[in-house]
Amino acid sequence: MSYVYQCEDTLEGIFTAIYRIYEDKHHAPETRICLEEENLLFSEYVTVETDVERAVKVMRTCKEKFGEQDYYGLCMALATTDMEKAQAVYKTIAYGLEKKPYKGHLFDHLTDDYVLKTFKLSSTANRDAHHWIEFLRFRELENGILYAVVSPKSHVMNNLMEHFADRFPSENFAIFDEKRKLFGIHPYRSQWFLATGEELEDRFLEVPYSDAEEKYAELFRHFCKSITIKERENPKLQRNMLPLYFREYMTEWDKG
Repeated sequence: MSYVYQCEDTLEGIFTAIYRIYEDKHHAPETRICLEEENLLFSEYVTVETDVERAVKVMRTCKEKFGEQDYYGLCMALATTDMEKAQAVYKTIAYGLEKKPYKGHLFDHLTDDYVLKTFKLSSTANRDAHHWIEFLRFRELENGILYAVVSPKSHVMNNLMEHFADRFPSENFAIFDEKRKLFGIHPYRSQWFLATGEELEDRFLEVPYSDAEEKYAELFRHFCKSITIKERENPKLQRNMLPLYFREYMTEWDKG
């Protein structure tokens, strides 16, 4: 008999499922964690309710056994949209608990298919986060709040908020992930937090950009255009350095 643990697509949900597998003593090669309904013959399905306390225990174990760096790698893998990420991370943790690698060296064992899969997923999410940190553009609203819109492929809002909260501790700013309808909000010299809600989205959409922002945005667009050397244009190289996906969120590509 094989077991399939179904859980929600969140960090806490997946770690709860991993805890339940070991708690139920169902750890076996055939055991699976899935994020959507599957119809596998001769399998027993277990619905997992997210339990933060159990999830935290798994997080603590991963940090103690594998180190902070590899724990971060596991979390980044779970930030992607790949529907096999939960199974890959579960098997990677199981591999680490069995083989007991030195802290910080879990992802050296790339001969294991699941470890390799988790490593690739983690790299994908990290690359996504770094791209948005580079290409994100804040614009000042009429009420003085700095506001930016992003649409990352992975759930990397935590990375963005940590980075910009460190850079701009004395600013009121907000980042809106329009793909997930999720806000990251940083009040002046306070702890940032995440929030959702149509009412919150409407409140930000109702506030226009400040007059100064409109002027500086126009100056920035003019500057970027003026330094262009027409004879040296290389659209293919430009797309490699700055993919089209990001341009609609960047001031210099906004036609105004």
